[in-house]
Amino acid sequence: MEEKIKRVVSRTKMMFVYFWLLPVFLVAFGETGGEWVGAYAGDVRAAYFAETVTILLTAVLVPVSLKLFSWMLTKKIDVVALRLYALWSGVRLALLAMPVLAGFLTYYMMLSNKGVLCALIALTASLFCLPGENRLRKELHIEKE
Repeated sequence: MEEKIKRVVSRTKMMFVYFWLLPVFLVAFGETGGEWVGAYAGDVRAAYFAETVTILLTAVLVPVSLKLFSWMLTKKIDVVALRLYALWSGVRLALLAMPVLAGFLTYYMMLSNKGVLCALIALTASLFCLPGENRLRKELHIEKE
């Protein structure tokens, strides 16, 4: 059981690292320029639509991702619970990645500060999902042997 816990913890930590690499690559790609940066800066309708979608994604997905485990977790402890924990950790980060992606794309394509603000909100919320062995044991109610 201890070996499986360590594998799940390492897998969730790796997913968290990949999640944080997404904004690093987006910022690096956006700051190096390109034809897509500022492509819709003058289009008021496109900017309004992109900002609205980004704000709605952030407003809906951040609370859902933070509340996800309390809806999903049960006090059942077995191998299936560990697999589900890893799965739902990935789902949680995927939900947070959507407003990050939409926010940075809105920021660079529309040159709108609202996009980067929403991306930063989602990135800050991801800090509440920081994986670790102690957190896994606490959330799954597993005592250390």
